[in-house]
Amino acid sequence: MIEPHVPAPPGSPPSWGGPCGSGGPSGSSGPGGSGGSSGPEAPARLPVRPAVGRFLVLAGVFVCAACGLVYELELVALASYLIGDSVTQASVVLSVMVFAMGIGSLAAKRLRGLAAAGFGALEAVLALVGGSSAMVLYAVFAWTGGWGGLWADGPRVLLVAFSLAIGVLIGAEVPLLMELIQRVRRQDPGGAVADLFAADYVGALVGGLAFPFVLLPFLGQLTGALLTGTVNAVVGAALVLGLFRRDLTRRARWLLLTANAVVLALLATATVLADDFERAARQAVYGQDVRVAVRTDVQEVVLTGDADGRPLDLFLDGRLRVRGSDERRYHEALVHPAMNGPHARVLVLGGGDGLAVREVLRHPGVRRVDVVELDPQLARLARQDPGLSTLNEHAYGDARVHVAPGDAFHRLRSTPSATYDVVISDLPDPSVTASTKLYSQEFYGLLRRVLAPDGRLVVHAGPVLAAPRAFWTVDATLRAAGLRTVAYRVAADDPGAAASDNGSASDAGTASGPAPGPAPGLEPEPDRATAALRAPRGWGFLLAARTAPTLRPDPAPPRPRTLTPDSLARDARDAARTRIPGLPPSTLVHPRY
Repeated sequence: MIEPHVPAPPGSPPSWGGPCGSGGPSGSSGPGGSGGSSGPEAPARLPVRPAVGRFLVLAGVFVCAACGLVYELELVALASYLIGDSVTQASVVLSVMVFAMGIGSLAAKRLRGLAAAGFGALEAVLALVGGSSAMVLYAVFAWTGGWGGLWADGPRVLLVAFSLAIGVLIGAEVPLLMELIQRVRRQDPGGAVADLFAADYVGALVGGLAFPFVLLPFLGQLTGALLTGTVNAVVGAALVLGLFRRDLTRRARWLLLTANAVVLALLATATVLADDFERAARQAVYGQDVRVAVRTDVQEVVLTGDADGRPLDLFLDGRLRVRGSDERRYHEALVHPAMNGPHARVLVLGGGDGLAVREVLRHPGVRRVDVVELDPQLARLARQDPGLSTLNEHAYGDARVHVAPGDAFHRLRSTPSATYDVVISDLPDPSVTASTKLYSQEFYGLLRRVLAPDGRLVVHAGPVLAAPRAFWTVDATLRAAGLRTVAYRVAADDPGAAASDNGSASDAGTASGPAPGPAPGLEPEPDRATAALRAPRGWGFLLAARTAPTLRPDPAPPRPRTLTPDSLARDARDAARTRIPGLPPSTLVHPRY
């Protein structure tokens, strides 16, 4: 997008360079020279009338602005997917890019005498860099993220590098476009700025709406970015070689034509190979036994294994959500202590894989289970996929189970008071921006309202040892909502396995079952073996009620396979040793995770 420029002071002589000044005769004899114009105020020799030429320049501004914003949104979206913490990634991209745009505007002042050639070359480079950015970022994430050292931070380094490069190129468009529009028809600098900004901002609106509603759902991140780069290159080349070709020497025209042909060939080749590239990258991330890979309206869902004796693994947005070989320990710890007491009506928040529901249905006396899942397609997969439905023991085929797609916060606001005996919060990590409101005092106030007077709530609140501050902030938030709590920590069975992330959009490590995301510096690597070594080694839970809850499994059969009263008492002592007192609660307007 275009950065504002201050118009020339009143009474100053007009300049064909607009607010930026002329910067040199437009008849420069260099590669981008005008090819014979008589001086800095000589208008361009256009093949069309000035009014048509002005319209074409503004149309080019419109398209370039749309492409620039798509590049920006693409970086934010892909960085949030690969790295996590969408607020941080958006802040990094936006701040770095705006800073770089200022640098680009200053640097382009030297090119104003070669405005036509400079703009043509600029758009070719921008099309290549912006169009390929998503593919390069994904490649580094897939093939180098697990090496450790510098390459472990490869996506972050490249995110900043692409933000800088694209920002500089977008910022450099401004002085050149001002020069070109003034060469078409001389006008008041303030009017030229207004026209330029109007075309730019409308183009940004179109690009901003096209990305989430057209490019992302229909083309995906890789192809969408490549197509945007193609449009950028075509429009930039058409504007310069069509409208301002007489301002270029023959050598400059051939150089621009060749450069744009190369860029378009590279982008077209990458587009053709995008599907093969994505499959290869997916295998690099998940291994060779990818069985199901679908992109839902909410996230990417990948199932591996469940063939030739390999256990089923479930990945959501690149993070391991469930490891079939040892998930039972997590889900028993999540569900069974909360079921100790009346449990006829149960609410499960998240848990679209059906594994928490499986444990709920083991208990006699359950009459209804409501599942609120943001991604209904994940619940559908858990019902229909042979491997996943076998793992959850066909929980969604039980007539007592009712799935309600949608946001848990909005659902609870319309739920009558004292509706549920048990609420099981199987939601994404609180450090994930989209999940923060689901760990707020206001949200827990809604949960307290829908609980029966003797009801219980269980929350998976993160790995206690790796992120004690986040865990005990959840505890402080529950207490601020009027609930009494007891904390417990359950270690993973496999000492080499770690907690996976909880919920449908979480930041996971490798795991036996869902667990909130890693603390800063513990983000998972694409290499699953490396991730297992770095991720947290257990799960932390909080059992809450209006009165002090009793931490023990339901004594009625069936007995859990991995929990006993003694082990839970030991788990509570382990968690209590990590307590951080005096933490303030997290609220909607002041999130603290």
